[in-house]
Amino acid sequence: MHDAPRLVREPITREELTAIAQLGFGDMVKAVVDVARGSMAIGGELHSDEEALLIDDGSRQEDLWGINLYPGDETAEWIEFDSMINVRPSLNNRSRSVESEDTRAAIRRVVSQLIIDA
Repeated sequence: MHDAPRLVREPITREELTAIAQLGFGDMVKAVVDVARGSMAIGGELHSDEEALLIDDGSRQEDLWGINLYPGDETAEWIEFDSMINVRPSLNNRSRSVESEDTRAAIRRVVSQLIIDA
């Protein structure tokens, strides 16, 4: 049973993220990152639910990228760049993955600012 997705504008801990994971997928949390505004939505069942929450909050769709977070993974692979919302031929992203390394770096920056080790 998933809670409704929630906006993250201020840092939360990995411990909090682990608790959110346990409410849903067990070891993973879906997230959508707004690379322009430095915010994200987490905890939804679908990336599209999180995307809608961010758009309702004023985000632009072209700034939103779907990822999966594995809070128990201590490697760089804890961020998985995979979501159906990432399929955007108009932005030269033709797969579920985030293909641009610059965009991946921007996503990593936002995640590292908003998910902290406590």
